[in-house]
Amino acid sequence: MNYTYPINTAKEIATLSRSILFPDFYGDDIRSVETKKMLLKDLLATRILTDEQATTFISRLDDISRSLQTDVEAAYNGDPAAKSRDEIICCYPVIKALVNYRVAHELLTMGVELIPRILTEMAHSETGIDIHPGAQIGDYFTIDHGTGVVIGETCIIGRNVKLYQGVTLGAKSFPLDEHGNPIKGIPRHPILEDDVIVYSNSTILGRITVGKGAIIGGNVWITQDVAPGARIVQYRN
Repeated sequence: MNYTYPINTAKEIATLSRSILFPDFYGDDIRSVETKKMLLKDLLATRILTDEQATTFISRLDDISRSLQTDVEAAYNGDPAAKSRDEIICCYPVIKALVNYRVAHELLTMGVELIPRILTEMAHSETGIDIHPGAQIGDYFTIDHGTGVVIGETCIIGRNVKLYQGVTLGAKSFPLDEHGNPIKGIPRHPILEDDVIVYSNSTILGRITVGKGAIIGGNVWITQDVAPGARIVQYRN
């Protein structure tokens, strides 16, 4: 891959993608969405993808858009303070983070390595939400407030999952090879099934499964599987 000026390339991809996926909210209203798609395709084909791959990526923008619309809906329905979906798009950091993540994840699946990581780190700096582009996240996903959330590389998150601020979905340990170096690429982060809620400042570590419909209360440390429908809270003395 040609990684000349990778940070500038990532910035251009983020700017164009946001203006394509939410044209009434980002970018300018002078150029049409179709024109911006062509600009993005040319940028990708020139710098990081083949022409065929760039065409494929552009064709997948509709699917990314549909997923993002479900994320907007989840944020709107999950917050009584939200007065409109426009407010969600303009003001809620989760949407900015998810635009970058969903674009980055698609590029990563196409074999691009550095640019996806830069895209999600840009969103991390902007929103306080740290999502690795390798994570797999289903539709209707939302993060309330968002600051301090960490989602690791091999996380798998189902549909209709909600996290609150300060949640960590991380690795419990790092297996080492014979030279004492961390083994890369192995599944080491949690799986959250559909309809899970994790409240603020909870930490879930390791390749464990939080079952469908489980609720994890605030400030809880989880390192073992959680049964579907379970309610995990701190004990009171």
